[in-house]
Amino acid sequence: MAIVNPFKAVRPSRDKVALVSSKSYEAYTHAELGAKLDFNPYSFLHIVNPDYKFLQEVSTERRFQLVHNRYLDFKKNNIFIKDKIAAFYIYERIDAQHSFCGIIGATSIADYLNGDIKKHEGTIHKRERLFQKYLKIIGFNAEPILLTFKDDETIAAIINQEKEKRPEYEFSTTDKKSHKLWLVTDESITKKIIKAFAKIEALYIADGHHRTASSALLAADLASENENHTGDEEYNFFMSYLIPESQLDIAEFNRFVKDLNGLTIAEFLEKLSVSFTIENHKQQVYFPDKKHHFSMYLDGDFYSLHLKESMYKFTDALSTLDAEILYRTVLYPILGIRDLTNNDRIGHSDNKKDIVSIKTKVDLGLYTVGFSLNPVTIGEMKEIADANLKMPPKTTYIQPKLRSGLTMYEF
Repeated sequence: MAIVNPFKAVRPSRDKVALVSSKSYEAYTHAELGAKLDFNPYSFLHIVNPDYKFLQEVSTERRFQLVHNRYLDFKKNNIFIKDKIAAFYIYERIDAQHSFCGIIGATSIADYLNGDIKKHEGTIHKRERLFQKYLKIIGFNAEPILLTFKDDETIAAIINQEKEKRPEYEFSTTDKKSHKLWLVTDESITKKIIKAFAKIEALYIADGHHRTASSALLAADLASENENHTGDEEYNFFMSYLIPESQLDIAEFNRFVKDLNGLTIAEFLEKLSVSFTIENHKQQVYFPDKKHHFSMYLDGDFYSLHLKESMYKFTDALSTLDAEILYRTVLYPILGIRDLTNNDRIGHSDNKKDIVSIKTKVDLGLYTVGFSLNPVTIGEMKEIADANLKMPPKTTYIQPKLRSGLTMYEF
């Protein structure tokens, strides 16, 4: 069963929400970031970039403290206001291609630790510890973890019922997305939501593995410091956006490699032919359209690579994943890339169905060869998580990407 609770969010005032909420810091170019910070005094980016006005580097711990201070400034000036009643928050995001709608709530770290919240990616301990330190100093979650669950009729009915009411927020952003937020404060409805999630067997992390792991470390740390720890404290939960799996959109990550590991093109193709049936499509763009089919761009030509299944050993759910197949047959044994996490010879692109970007990066000389893969399915993601296996880094590009500063969870 999944424990999902309402909470008292800290939120932007209704008149300023469109100005406050922002994309993730990493989503902006340097020029875009500067423009936001220079011309929008309400942007949440001022909180996560508090040292911008100093025009100089500050220590990591000092920067974290400045984030906390800027957050308090926003509250003091009533840009952020804390709800007086615990609520669930129904959030809908619509763009030209997709519509996403789910529930923002507080999910249990105990569920994460006992496996009721499942993960499909590995995490780097150094990053976990850094973000734990960040959370401990700033004292809040600003962007929900994206969790998914099997479609549920009860939850869907509640969402549709609440959406008939006037939303608390309704605004559009410059990336041509519309956003709506409804508050669910009626105790009879919040209890129905709690009971509905309690019947769900498992939740799956779609995006936010490091932030979830860091929240778990923080909870253990704070519990050890609290002589009166009960398990009900806010730090035992983390803010999540829970969305039905049918609404999740998963795109592929393309792979690029800077060199052929000392091989000539002919030698490289010969080694590939052991595991793949290869066809040169010349300048005709090739899209992989089946599992275990890959597109490769090399020396001005597109190639199709079809796995020779008789030459490959399938052992578990991970071994059937195209990203893992590419690693086991090409990246490691032929190109000599053992560590996918810390190797500057390999690059990634999350441009969905954008084969042209592969050609562009290779033609510009940034890389020697590029590979395009089919996107992972939700079934594959769940199968790997259920088996407690871990996908290679940069295997899934999952939508929706959530905005920061729309709802905040204090602990």
